[in-house]
Amino acid sequence: MSIALSEQEIIRRESLQQLRALGINPYPAEAFDVNAWARDITDNFNNKPEEYQNVVIAGRIMTRRIMGSASFAELQDSTGRIQIYLKRDDICPDEDKTLYNTVFKKLLDIGDYIGVKGYVFLTQTGEISVHVRELIVLSKSLKPLPVVKREDDGTIHDGFTDPELRYRQRYVDLTVNPGYKQIFINRSKVINSMRSYFNAQGWMEVETPILQPVHGGAAARPFATHHNTLDMPLFLRIANELYLKRLIVAGFDGVFEFGKMFRNEGMDRTHNPEFTAMEIYVAYKDYIWMMAMVEECLETVAKAVHGIPVVQVGQHEINFAGPYEKLSMYDSILKYTGIDVSAMDEAGLRETCKELNIEVNPTMGKGKLIDEIFSAKVEHNLIQPTYITDYPIEMTPLAKKHRTKDGLVERFELFVNGKEIANAYSELNDPIDQRERLEEQLILAGRGDDEAMAMDDDFLRALEYGMPPTSGLGIGIDRLVMLMTNQSTIQEVLFFPQMRPEKKVKVATADDFINIGVRAEWVPVLNKMGFNTVEELKAGNPNKVFNDLGGMRKKLKLDITMPTKEEVMAWFE
Repeated sequence: MSIALSEQEIIRRESLQQLRALGINPYPAEAFDVNAWARDITDNFNNKPEEYQNVVIAGRIMTRRIMGSASFAELQDSTGRIQIYLKRDDICPDEDKTLYNTVFKKLLDIGDYIGVKGYVFLTQTGEISVHVRELIVLSKSLKPLPVVKREDDGTIHDGFTDPELRYRQRYVDLTVNPGYKQIFINRSKVINSMRSYFNAQGWMEVETPILQPVHGGAAARPFATHHNTLDMPLFLRIANELYLKRLIVAGFDGVFEFGKMFRNEGMDRTHNPEFTAMEIYVAYKDYIWMMAMVEECLETVAKAVHGIPVVQVGQHEINFAGPYEKLSMYDSILKYTGIDVSAMDEAGLRETCKELNIEVNPTMGKGKLIDEIFSAKVEHNLIQPTYITDYPIEMTPLAKKHRTKDGLVERFELFVNGKEIANAYSELNDPIDQRERLEEQLILAGRGDDEAMAMDDDFLRALEYGMPPTSGLGIGIDRLVMLMTNQSTIQEVLFFPQMRPEKKVKVATADDFINIGVRAEWVPVLNKMGFNTVEELKAGNPNKVFNDLGGMRKKLKLDITMPTKEEVMAWFE
């Protein structure tokens, strides 16, 4: 079996060979140094036309209008599109007009990269354009871009809109739908503004291991692998928390890391198995201090992206300026269900879940049961930024016990638009208490909870050397970017989200067609007509296939004998 080439792909490969035959390298190695960009020209030419009399610009050909000895085309670079004007005698000042008559008019296609040199002027209709004096081929595209037709009023026809294709072929998506680039520009602003805020406080950005011998720092199922040389199992990190705390033990006052995390769990509109998180740990602070810091930081981020702290998210206007509402975990459940779960044991929680029609399983302990109730009945109500505080101790093995409330820990999660985007603790720095908590996690793992934390003896050893009072915070960057860019799915804010394996379109061998009576010379013609397998051919209309074969013979100027109608009919028997 082999991969089929469309008619357009075959023609482009033929053009590639013709360019080489003319002595033109369609993929030159030399640098092409540009000095102007589309947006810069369109924004500033009218004010300073004298600065654009010798421009060098490069990009993809996106449209063409060939008009005899002169033509217009639209060039797209990283900043936008600009019209270029080509005149045969300008780019071919000598007798040889091949560059215009053959290369530009016949061998270049939509999607090809070219570089041009010239000057900027206004056309008779007032459109800013580049008058081309020199042209060079920079890259020949072998696959045609999807044709996206745009009307003058902005209406788009035949858009490249299928989500699976857009996510799988992001390189095509961002070429023909350049408006989506702003999402990723804003993503960069989110990360850079947070980084600048932390740097301004004097905290240090660090890097910690992605491959870890013990998966810890969160309750999640890890990806497991094996290191051959060391002959030991390793895990892709589910969190970087325990390593960052080791650095607090080592004497750093504040450390943070933007990094990839990996969790071998489900995928949906807000979950991807590989995601970006920021975690920060600051010595001598607690979770109350962290709430104020988060409010200031997120207001800074919102202003960096939008200029104001108010962000439109769906039908809601989210205000990231503090202070944010605060509700304890128990109070939030009471508020939205009318049920007080604070004094319930595991059996009572199971009965409550049953009454609320919440599905649970025998592996879930008290903490997981409370979390299930909260997720099902509370989360979706938390639209404006809201801190859920003071979690049951069973839910948070790494947080410090509450200073005044028995059975709780000093923890908050920040919820916005019904989703959790931040998680913070007054960090547990008592090594004996920490060991007991992790031992309880081992019991849950023994019951079948594959998200329970593992025992990390080296981390416990680090705590035994002494860790100062510390507050830690984790923020899901992808979800934060979703909020800041008004996107409803995580896939829209990831350049390359995880996808199911792509189904390859394959074609039958020539022998498969020959075996049903097709002459060998006609097999490539059938492939060009879209018949990649014998089954696809037999599903077609015999009369139409016969007529289309005649049309293809004429179109491709084939010097081969046309099959009779009887021959064609026999293929379908």
